[in-house]
Amino acid sequence: MTHFPPPVPRPAPVDVVLPCLDEAAALPWVLARIPAGWRAIVVDNGSTDGSAEIARGLGATVVHEPRRGFGAACHAGLLAADADIVCFCDCDASLDPALLTPFVDAVRHGTSDLVLGRRRPQGRGAWPPHARAGNAVLARMLRHRTGLRLHDLGPLRAARRTALLGLGLTDRRSGYPLQMVVRAADAGWRVEERAVPYRPRTGRSKVTGTWRGTWHAVRDMRAVLQQPPFAPRTEETAR
Repeated sequence: MTHFPPPVPRPAPVDVVLPCLDEAAALPWVLARIPAGWRAIVVDNGSTDGSAEIARGLGATVVHEPRRGFGAACHAGLLAADADIVCFCDCDASLDPALLTPFVDAVRHGTSDLVLGRRRPQGRGAWPPHARAGNAVLARMLRHRTGLRLHDLGPLRAARRTALLGLGLTDRRSGYPLQMVVRAADAGWRVEERAVPYRPRTGRSKVTGTWRGTWHAVRDMRAVLQQPPFAPRTEETAR
């Protein structure tokens, strides 16, 4: 009898990076909404509520990132990904990862290089006024810095993995999402914005739920906007 070696598992067509800090209550809903065949990468950023164990039990790949910070968690997920296309989504049930399907289609078919979700609040408490105001100010500053006429810097997004690595992202705090957009613009990417419903989150926000958290996020992002123009790098130098 001829024996054949076991097949080598193929990478998932899409990886979804989910930065996570104490999101045990939201994880079942979020992971159930990941499109079939895609891989969920839950990046545990120091949870104490069993989030990592819950995510693993629900079939997600779990990555541990001990350095606190939204950017640190996102980038750890990006480095752990091996799919051609990588998506990002919050892990608090405020955004539905199933909405990423047309984002991925646009990237795969070459009509966009980076697709962002423009949040449309659904119901009271979905987006606190102070957080919305801070986002609007940053969006105007982004237009002035890059020429991109965007309205939101939301976390729901999709792009090709190797291209993202080539941006050489360095921010490991709240400025990470903005740095991604700024450097994509500097590199000449086609950046598209699509409206998505934004639900009240499950649990308390660690960033935009308070004035102090919002201020720290705005401070981090303003620092990103003051950085000099970026020259793209290769995947090898991005790691």
